[in-house]
Amino acid sequence: MEKPIIAVTMGDPAGVGPEVIAKALAVADIRRVCRPLVLGDPVSMERALAVTGVPLRLEISSSGLLPLDMPDEVISLYPLSTLAGADMEFGSPSRAAGDAVFSYISEAVRLCLCGSATAMATAPISKESLNRAGHKYPGHTELLAELTGAGEYVMMLAGDTLRVTLVTIHEPLAAVPGLVTFEKVLSTIMTTHRGVHRYFKKNPRLAVLALNPHSGEGGLFGREEETAIAPAVAAACGKGIDAVGPLSADTLFHFAARGEYDAVVCMYHDQGLIPLKLLHFDDGVNITLGLPIIRTSVDHGTAYNLAGTGTASEASMVAAIRMAAQMAIIKAAFSETVKQGAKR
Repeated sequence: MEKPIIAVTMGDPAGVGPEVIAKALAVADIRRVCRPLVLGDPVSMERALAVTGVPLRLEISSSGLLPLDMPDEVISLYPLSTLAGADMEFGSPSRAAGDAVFSYISEAVRLCLCGSATAMATAPISKESLNRAGHKYPGHTELLAELTGAGEYVMMLAGDTLRVTLVTIHEPLAAVPGLVTFEKVLSTIMTTHRGVHRYFKKNPRLAVLALNPHSGEGGLFGREEETAIAPAVAAACGKGIDAVGPLSADTLFHFAARGEYDAVVCMYHDQGLIPLKLLHFDDGVNITLGLPIIRTSVDHGTAYNLAGTGTASEASMVAAIRMAAQMAIIKAAFSETVKQGAKR
């Protein structure tokens, strides 16, 4: 197949997104596996090239379409904003930047849904800027779910050693117990299984974590394990999914990091992201499972303290683009297999 087109959204122009994109697209391996199209602001990307010293040049694609033959020294940019300097001051969230970021993400989704792009990879955004601009979303994941009409979606963070998914995402810790329901846990297990089975490991073995210490200690520390998590694991197993739990988080990750599980279903944000970032701080990838499109992202924030220095690591951006390309190739191969089977 042709190399997949990856729509790369620039993220917050006041953060490190433009810089890590510039550095990532200078990695030769990226051009071998895909054709990247950056959606963003031309002034911001030119500034990123200057700050990082990356020896690439910007070429504007006003239609958002890529030529078949794109020189490796060129970054193709689909311009979707013309921000003033005050709107993208390093380290400063702004309403204008939040509105621009929303347009980058929305257009990338449109390109993926209509087939003009094969997948999307996103640079980090400022939730403050997004909300200042009137786009009331707690993060990328929820916005993407709404734009694609996805009913059941799951955030997965992945590296070579560990994969984790989340039952609850950006929620206050005090609200988590009420959100850990049988239906939500079962849905997360099933979406995790489908995503990992399709893109990473056939018939994956899943570990499902407890919410409370020591799996609730027979109800002494909480009953979510008895009322929601254990019944959901049993129901998933009844559907042929290889899942075990609820398991105590304080010991489980030791075994997961040794490869005994293909993914870990976690009950809340920090329960999964602390061990993931301990092992994959630089090269972790955020993947949204359950969408009708492929979406990956860096596993870090805007890093305002590093913006403008050119020193932010591009490792996660490289991993995100590479993983989007790999997933796109797998999806295309699957579709071709289905098509050939239908012809027989």
